[in-house]
Amino acid sequence: MLTILGFVMIATFLVLIMTKKMSPIAALALIPALFCVLVGQGGQLGDYVIKGVGELAPTAVMLMFAIVYFGVMIDVGLFDPIVRGILRFCKADPMRVVVGTAVLAAVVSLDGDGSTTFMITVSAMYPLYKRLGMSRVVMTGVAATANGVMNTLPWGGPTSRAATALKVDAGEVFVPMIPALGVGLLAVFFLAYVLGLRERKRLGVLTLDEALESETTSETVLVKAGSGTSATADGTGTGTGTGTGKGGSAAGRTTGGTGTGGSDAADDDGSSDGDGFQGLDPHRATLRPRLYWFNAALTAALLTAMIMALMPIPVLFLLGAALALTVNYPKMAEQKARIAAHADNVLNVSGMVFAAAVFTGVLTGTGMVQHMADWLVGAIPDGMGPHMALVTGVLSLPLTYFMSNDGFYFGVLPVLAEAGAAHGVSPLEIARASLVGQPLHMSSPLVPAVYVLVGMAKVEFGDHTKFTVKWAALTSLVVLGAGLLFGII
Repeated sequence: MLTILGFVMIATFLVLIMTKKMSPIAALALIPALFCVLVGQGGQLGDYVIKGVGELAPTAVMLMFAIVYFGVMIDVGLFDPIVRGILRFCKADPMRVVVGTAVLAAVVSLDGDGSTTFMITVSAMYPLYKRLGMSRVVMTGVAATANGVMNTLPWGGPTSRAATALKVDAGEVFVPMIPALGVGLLAVFFLAYVLGLRERKRLGVLTLDEALESETTSETVLVKAGSGTSATADGTGTGTGTGTGKGGSAAGRTTGGTGTGGSDAADDDGSSDGDGFQGLDPHRATLRPRLYWFNAALTAALLTAMIMALMPIPVLFLLGAALALTVNYPKMAEQKARIAAHADNVLNVSGMVFAAAVFTGVLTGTGMVQHMADWLVGAIPDGMGPHMALVTGVLSLPLTYFMSNDGFYFGVLPVLAEAGAAHGVSPLEIARASLVGQPLHMSSPLVPAVYVLVGMAKVEFGDHTKFTVKWAALTSLVVLGAGLLFGII
């Protein structure tokens, strides 16, 4: 019964957010609370939620101050040269911008932290997507999938968890997987190329001067580029799908035709200029050009300290945000103004993290997640025993999407490894196969970092899910296929 209710609860949650019947925060909190009552454990709901909040509180604190920190860095102009450099390299070509997003996300992912990767990637790329009128869900989808492939680095988490759970060496798990993961990363770059071509077909190619000097009055935020409704820069959504002249600014300027909206709903905050992302405006009052090198050095020191684990990440970002505000905006009124400017992002992201604590707390506390895992493992036919590595790879897609990495690697993986060992399958093969679901895992509603991504990019979580899941799952299958082809799995 718990197995069925667990699957129904997850399906209900996904359907409600993807059809926009409920906001992610409301769905994350109310749906699991309802199902907790249905399973007869309503009296323990408070305990489950408090435990979940306690586990996610450090992450929420880190995200709150990290958003403030990187928001201030955007305000002062730290990323402006990067944005302009990328734009000149991309020549205002949407295809190159999307590929650049994938490359940037992959490179920044080397630090092993998804939240930081998304904050840096969105900080640098958001102004380009906004100015060119590109679909921001393409940005979030490509960034999440690229980060998912790179999340398999030994210091990223999943590899070390798999090695610890199966008592094998992390290097022996990861190093042989490099060719397969490399193929997966190439698949992400190819996906970015294809999506970029679609954006180029929809928008055309602007000249550099047009991209830098003109204000985009229409921007695409949601799923299908070239179809659906449009979201204009003043936050009003048109429901007919196409707009001419000013409403289709990017396409109209480049092709002389009509501007086709590519989103299914208006911008979620009803504003495009008051969100703190004015990355290419060279005259904004928040710029601090004289402090550029101080801010660059502070950011480098912060990231270095994070990689070296000199302090807990929440403490590092708290201190970094306080120092950045104090040095760049010494007046109290200016500091309050900067914090207020980013309050929407902070509340949106931290709110969803704490709401996710209800979801994870109920799933774990009621025993739903364990029953679901046991059912899936028990459903494996006996004849598949010699192919448990393949089975593990396939199961890693849904299980790491619907479960936390800890739950999968420490709860389910040992059972799969034991079943494989009975048929002569090496624990190393099982461990490697367990990594292939990470591209999909990074877009799971149970991953706090994804809320940073969609929150800063001003994309609805449901739209991100609809767009990204299919591509991320395909990337995972490419990694699995490459692993089988190379004899790694």
